[in-house]
Amino acid sequence: MTKAKVHPVHSFAFKSNAIAPDKSISHRCAMFAVLAEGESKVRNFLRAEDTLNTLKIVGHLGADILDEGETITIRSNGIKETSEILDCGNSGTGMRLFCGLLSSAEGHFVLTGDEYLKRRPMKRVTQPLRSIGAKLDGRNNGDLAPLSIRGASLKSFDYTSPVASAQVKSAMMLAALRSDGVCTFREPELSRDHTERMLRGMGARIEVNGLETKIWPLEKPLSPLDIRVPADPSSAFFFAVAAAIVPGASALIEGVTLNPTRIEAFKVLEKMGAKITYTLTDERYEPIGNIRVEYAPLKAVTVEENIAWLIDELPALSVAMACAEGKSVVKNAEELRVKESDRIKTVVDNLNLCGIETEEYPDGYAVIGGELKSATVNSYGDHRIAMSFLIAGLRCGMEVEDVECINTSFPNFFELLGTFAKVER
Repeated sequence: MTKAKVHPVHSFAFKSNAIAPDKSISHRCAMFAVLAEGESKVRNFLRAEDTLNTLKIVGHLGADILDEGETITIRSNGIKETSEILDCGNSGTGMRLFCGLLSSAEGHFVLTGDEYLKRRPMKRVTQPLRSIGAKLDGRNNGDLAPLSIRGASLKSFDYTSPVASAQVKSAMMLAALRSDGVCTFREPELSRDHTERMLRGMGARIEVNGLETKIWPLEKPLSPLDIRVPADPSSAFFFAVAAAIVPGASALIEGVTLNPTRIEAFKVLEKMGAKITYTLTDERYEPIGNIRVEYAPLKAVTVEENIAWLIDELPALSVAMACAEGKSVVKNAEELRVKESDRIKTVVDNLNLCGIETEEYPDGYAVIGGELKSATVNSYGDHRIAMSFLIAGLRCGMEVEDVECINTSFPNFFELLGTFAKVER
């Protein structure tokens, strides 16, 4: 088990255009390219374990892939049956979206993952897909990987999801593109909308009206992508929190997506008192620009709305809450229980080890701001827990066990952190 130790810092000025490319968009670029006719050009693709696994799977499914470093070219030849077991690694996004993509493909496919992914629930995707004719099965009646998929003809649907999840919505939208009629998907609150934006940009007919999305089946292949993947705001947020909790610190993150469904955590950090400014530089596929964060004393906040927009950033946000004055509360976030770890439990347990008082709820937690203390904590194989507590160490020093998982989403995290902090590995 690998460990990393970070030492406290007193102030810093961080500036980078090298934040990890967006993970969600990178996954989708590789997958959506197989639905296109011609060559898709993807620049600045995230070279992390999860996204490279997705790219490898796309190759197994018959696509020709030319990797020239900055640009990856993907030419689809239609989805082909393969004898390979399709390994999604640690990626729930990869597994759930491939369920939707492959449910209508001709052939038999098997999806698997690492020890952590095999524990994560898949029924939220497999159940609605089965209801429209998908032939999907797996352990625990289709709830756990490995999953077996035999492509079938899919029926149109009118589905209301009980959870706000971009993964569920995206899987159903991909299935809808090759169903037998117009499909309707509803969700309890708006989840991230990269799939809608990208598929529309490629020529799919998709109409969004509030929480309702209508999807028409494809009449012809999609147009190929020509895209530069922006920086991932979920990854950028670790350095935003770093600037927000260290007196005198600042961070300028360049070339990041400013999609409103992706920067909610920054908005919460603003409410807590951090000084944040946004500068728009491009709007072709996604709104893209720069985010500047400056230290200011933080105050407590209650987070209970737009949870789907900041679910990945809540562990890092909990570190800011630990440094804020007062009692912060997170509600309606039961989704945290089924991420790479039970993030409610791992956040609470690790903050307790750092001397911070907490309260655990079924759907969230409370954090009573105080003085973080140096500790040794475990990531439980969860990359966001690992990075969050390394950032906490900038205040007090911290040792984090099991940090290899950081490579699944942010392979140059330690390199960037080391530009202003002392890190031992």
